Amino acid sequence: MEAVAGTREGRVAKAAEMALRHRAPHEVLSEADLEEVAQRKPPAEPSLRSCLKKPRCSASTAKSLLFRFLPFLRWLPRYPVKDWLPGDIASGFSVGIMHLPQGLAYALLAGLPPVTGLYSSFYPVFLYFFFGTSRHNSVGPFAVISVMIGSLTDSLVPSENFLTFVNGTNITIVDEERRDAARVELVATITVLTGIFQVALGLLQFGFVVTYLSDPLVRSYTTAASVHVLVSQLKNVFGVSLAEHSGPLSLFMTFIEICKKLPETNVGTLVTAIIAMVAIIIVKELNHKFAAKLPMPIPIELITIIISTGISYGVNLNAKFGISVVGNIPSGLKAPVVPNFSYFGQVVGNAFAIAVVGYAICISLGKIFALKHGYKVDSNQELIALGLCNFLGGFFQCFAISCSMSRSLVQESTGGNSQLAGVIASLVILVTILKIGELFRDLPKAILAAIIIVNLKGMFKQFKDLRTLWKSNRVDLMVWIVTFVATLMLNLDIGLGASVAFGLLTVIFRTQLPHYSLLGRISDTEVYRDVDEYQMAQEVPGVKIFRSSSTLYFANVELYADALKKKSGINVDRLIEKKKKALKKLKKQQKKAEKAKAKRKKDMEDGTKGPGVAVIELSEAEGSTPPKPTLRSLGLPQPGFHAVILDFSPVSFVDTVSIKILKNIFRDFNEIEVDVFIACCPVSVLAQMERGNFFSSAITKHSFFPSVHDAVVHISGEQRRASVERRGTRM
Repeated sequence: MEAVAGTREGRVAKAAEMALRHRAPHEVLSEADLEEVAQRKPPAEPSLRSCLKKPRCSASTAKSLLFRFLPFLRWLPRYPVKDWLPGDIASGFSVGIMHLPQGLAYALLAGLPPVTGLYSSFYPVFLYFFFGTSRHNSVGPFAVISVMIGSLTDSLVPSENFLTFVNGTNITIVDEERRDAARVELVATITVLTGIFQVALGLLQFGFVVTYLSDPLVRSYTTAASVHVLVSQLKNVFGVSLAEHSGPLSLFMTFIEICKKLPETNVGTLVTAIIAMVAIIIVKELNHKFAAKLPMPIPIELITIIISTGISYGVNLNAKFGISVVGNIPSGLKAPVVPNFSYFGQVVGNAFAIAVVGYAICISLGKIFALKHGYKVDSNQELIALGLCNFLGGFFQCFAISCSMSRSLVQESTGGNSQLAGVIASLVILVTILKIGELFRDLPKAILAAIIIVNLKGMFKQFKDLRTLWKSNRVDLMVWIVTFVATLMLNLDIGLGASVAFGLLTVIFRTQLPHYSLLGRISDTEVYRDVDEYQMAQEVPGVKIFRSSSTLYFANVELYADALKKKSGINVDRLIEKKKKALKKLKKQQKKAEKAKAKRKKDMEDGTKGPGVAVIELSEAEGSTPPKPTLRSLGLPQPGFHAVILDFSPVSFVDTVSIKILKNIFRDFNEIEVDVFIACCPVSVLAQMERGNFFSSAITKHSFFPSVHDAVVHISGEQRRASVERRGTRM
């Protein structure tokens, strides 16, 4: 059977080759000719059986799925211990040292007890080793995600709900223990729901969802989120207590309240924060300047925390100067707790926003490192990995995580080669949770605020995008500005939705307002370019070649038709209207002539002739049909061209509305004696037009050509043949 099939295919190929060989080299093929010669295959229509057919379960299939969902099984057996292990250990230790202060600080940013930041720096980081595909991403707490969570804890679990009276007096204080427990329960639920969204999107192969967040949008959003982070930490820098604001304009209300309470600033807290910020900035600049000479960056954040905790404990800053401290940090790990599902309805939208933003930041960093080091990151598996880290972490009182650029850069620069560096970092945090964490109870919150604010420096550098986008792309600049303003004014959740909507609208507007052009031929070539942009591009005499820079669909196809008629240089609709009036007038004249002729015939039969009757004699013989009226015979102006070619190279799809309008274009130009041809139409678009009943006896595939030049050659040949026939008729 295989031999017979091979023989049949050989015959088909030979027949096609002979057909092509027997054609003249200069002969032009329309799409109809091309289908016949090249033997286009009929489109495959999926059957119900093929849709319901399931892949067989085999050992190889199971192994492939196992390696896909547990990528460490693929690379760990081939792990080059001698080459990679020393770098991974050094890198993991360096990143673990960074995790400690950042975990504590970002927990404060999320409105949670500091220990939850340590949990979020341990469980997800350890889990990512099994599921992640990026070798250099450092997952864990991230400022933008933390502030998104913080806005939720402030709005859904405000401190005002936990006020208690002091010893029967009228003085009220916040019961922080009950408030923190309620907030941990809420955030654990958000984290689990975020993980569910991410895993579901990954399993459904929806990793592409992040493509709707363009790079200018993400960079602007993270910049605006950094402003939220900065404003939220000013209370810890100035040592003032504020009311909790949420919803639109909450950022501005918080900032106004801070300004009003500046006279109440705790000087000790402010001085502590300033000294810490200056020290951290100076050492970070030294780390950057001497990066090539230092074996690892100086862990200034950890050093600052240790020194400030020692000073706070020795001097008793809390009691003497009223400087707020972290408080009790319980040691040890806690048993998993089932989240409170009653919160799902209140936080589902926010959880989805956190899931998308967290993944967008993670995959963008992962692709940068993968491109630099020559390996591949699976976008869908990254979504699943991040989702499992969040889902499982939520049961252990973690908050939602993403990737940190600062930690990832340190992991790469200190010799990290694989996900094993993350395991080492998580072990550093584990030791801290079990033995060291409780020693930081006297750590001033102003130090954590200083660490957070200094780490925002990289994000604030993104303001430079404004100058770059002004020079390169004004539409992307609009997206950047609108995203920034919307996120500041509408808060992080609503601002993200508004930004995505605006970004999609810009795409729609750009397809509705594309660049329309008339093409001309570059001399002695088969290349056609815009006559307004190329001096050597000359229009083909009698032919208008029209091109749009966008595809055709319901929102822009009418604009396409209007632009075509405008570019043609004549008022097509007006000319059609004049032709209809002229035809109507001609029809009346013909009827009048027929009546006069009938009356004359009758008079002649009766032997009488009516005096003074003017009869229009018809040149045609009795019973013959009159010639079809033309613009010339009707006394109407004729277009200066006889053919229009529509360049369909940018068209990627058509819908029913665009098919209908294209039919109208063919009809209208045929009415004014202009032939319409389509060139460079993709096969997929041709198939869509077939299914949409575009073709008929009036419009055939003989009007379609593989290239613009083929269409021009065909039109020129038709014109030459027509002129020869006219000369032969005259002779």
